[in-house]
This record gives sequence, C-alpha cells and structure tokens, in this order.
Amino acid sequence: MAEGDAKTSRSDTRFGQGFLTDIWYFAALSSELKAGKLARYEILGEPVMLGRSPAGQVFALKDICPHRAAPLSAGRFTTEAGGAQSVECPYHGWRFGADGGCTAIPSLVDDQTMDVGRIRVRRYQVAESQGLVFVWMASEARREAEPTEPAPTFPGVVGGAPKLVDRMAFDSHIDHAVVGLMDPAHGPYVHQQWWWRSAKSQHEKAKRFEPRDAGFSMVRHEPSKNSRAYAVLGGEPLTEISFRLPGLRWEHVTVGKRQVLSLTCLTPVHATKTRITQIIWSDHPAFALLKPLIAAGARAFLRQDGEMVNLQNQGLKYDPALLWVDDADRQAKWYQQLKREWTASRNEGRPFVNPVEPATLRWRS
Repeated sequence: MAEGDAKTSRSDTRFGQGFLTDIWYFAALSSELKAGKLARYEILGEPVMLGRSPAGQVFALKDICPHRAAPLSAGRFTTEAGGAQSVECPYHGWRFGADGGCTAIPSLVDDQTMDVGRIRVRRYQVAESQGLVFVWMASEARREAEPTEPAPTFPGVVGGAPKLVDRMAFDSHIDHAVVGLMDPAHGPYVHQQWWWRSAKSQHEKAKRFEPRDAGFSMVRHEPSKNSRAYAVLGGEPLTEISFRLPGLRWEHVTVGKRQVLSLTCLTPVHATKTRITQIIWSDHPAFALLKPLIAAGARAFLRQDGEMVNLQNQGLKYDPALLWVDDADRQAKWYQQLKREWTASRNEGRPFVNPVEPATLRWRS
C-alpha cells in the first residue's frame, strides 16, 4: 500500500492494517489553536485543516480546495458581507464557511451563472474536551454523520495547564505503536535508566484488569517496588493504567489528595507513521520542584520506545508472523479483539459490546 493511502485499508481489520472509523481521534491541544489562525494536520492519511475563528469557534475542513487543490490552511480568515467568517483559499480566493460550503468565487463576473452553494469541502465534526481537540473520523466521507458518542474525558486533569507536553512520530502503523506502548515486559530491556529499573530487578507480577468503555484498565494498585521513579512523589502512591480505542492510554496516579495524569495520544498520520503526544497534568508539588528532571525522564522514555520501533521495523518489513505470549501479550490480544468488535458493531448498526473479560494477568518484568 502506498504511503498515506488510507482509502483502501479502512475495512481491513488485520493487525497492522486499516484504521478505525466512526470514532474520535486526538488532533491538538486547545491552546495550540489560536483565534484567527489555521493549522494543517494529517489524520488517517487525510489532510485536515483545523481552525479557530476570530469568535473562538473551532472547526475542521478537508485541507484541499476543490478548485486547484491548494491547501486551505495556507489561506486566511475573511469577513463576508453579512459579518460571517470564512476561509479564503490562497490561490484564487475561493471562500468556504465553517460548514464546508463555498460562499464566493471571486473570478466570476455578474453574468456568469454558477450555483456556488453546491460546492463543498468535507467538514469534520470536532469537539473540545478538557483542553484537547478531537476530530470525528467518519467512515463515509460524503455523509456528515453526527458522532454517536461524546468526546473522551479523563480523570486527573488538574492543576491548570499541562505540566508537560512532548511529541514525536513513530515510523509505524498505529497498531504496532499501541501494543508497543502497552507492552508490560519490555521495560527492563528498553528503559534501563538507574532511576527506573534494570533487567536484574525483574520479578513476577500479578495485576487485575477490568473492561472499561471501549478499552480496559489495570485497576488501581500500588506501583511495583522496582519502579523507582514513583519515589519522587513521596507518600503512598496508587496508580491505575487504562487504554481506550482508538489509541488513548493514560496513567492516573493518586498520592493522598494529589493527582498525576499522564496521557498518551496516538494519532495515525498515515499507514506507516503515527504521531505520539504525551501530556501530563498534576497538582503535585514535585512538578514545581523537579519539573526539568521529570520532563527529561519522560522524553527519554518516549524516545527509547521510538528507537525500538525503528529497530523492530527491520524485521517487520519482511511481514513475518508474530508470536503472542500469554499473559504478557494479553493486552495486545485484547486490543485486536476491541478493534474487530468496534468495526463489526459499526458495520452491523448495533451497540459496541466490550469483549474484554475481567482477569488477573501474570508476567515477569
């Protein structure tokens, strides 16, 4: 499949193929979308223009002008005669409202008849939730279906603005990125900092999992004794780690009344590239005192995972069969089951039924 070609792959539910649709994808932080500005993103191989009107309305349109294919995000906001705001294409000045409808073609003269109102660019449904912007990627581009569920929300969004935001791109399909980040057994080998853990500190672990929404959670528990990074929080921390389709993973830590939320959002750029955005909120004083050290540690973790993805690609290019091991790879199996059920429920027009059963998983790490 050609890079960025999402059209032929969406119905493919095999691991490492296709994308989920009729679901919310993380696009940007609300703070990144300034009033009167336009920004270009690529999601599921589609160019998406996100904008915030001077009045504060966030909207999303396909970032291709239907005239000569120039990106609308390179244009600017302009005011119509009645005061409404529209986006002006930088090439020939065609204008489009937030609903995707064409409002003007400046090159037309008075006696040239053309129904401008019939010209449209694709509009995407958007939602702002807890300072995050999500885009609803519908299965049918020509039908503006309303989202069937609200945008995701997360526990522990406290302390005002995020304490840390970090980004990078993995050169992989979102499936490989997801299972790589949720994999519980790679830590002692990929992340060997002195302040975290080493391969020598491995021991058997048993964690309880439960189904949650369109995903699952490792239910709240005390962090493992060989996870030294939690020591900076002091007290007696408790943590719960959750995953939700299509690619949202978060860890919610509580230390008494204090909270830390580390959210990782995976957004497919196209078939072989996934954008990773890590966001941390907290009202814990450690983030005021030790923020540079915490930020450096978080960046190191993400980049070590990215390096392993690149290393893994050396084998994946031969399309080998992958061997999944219980219990360490059960979360990866659940992810595949969740994807299949999501696609089946949408195709059959029925409610999603979470296939994950409560279980205690055991592994060494």
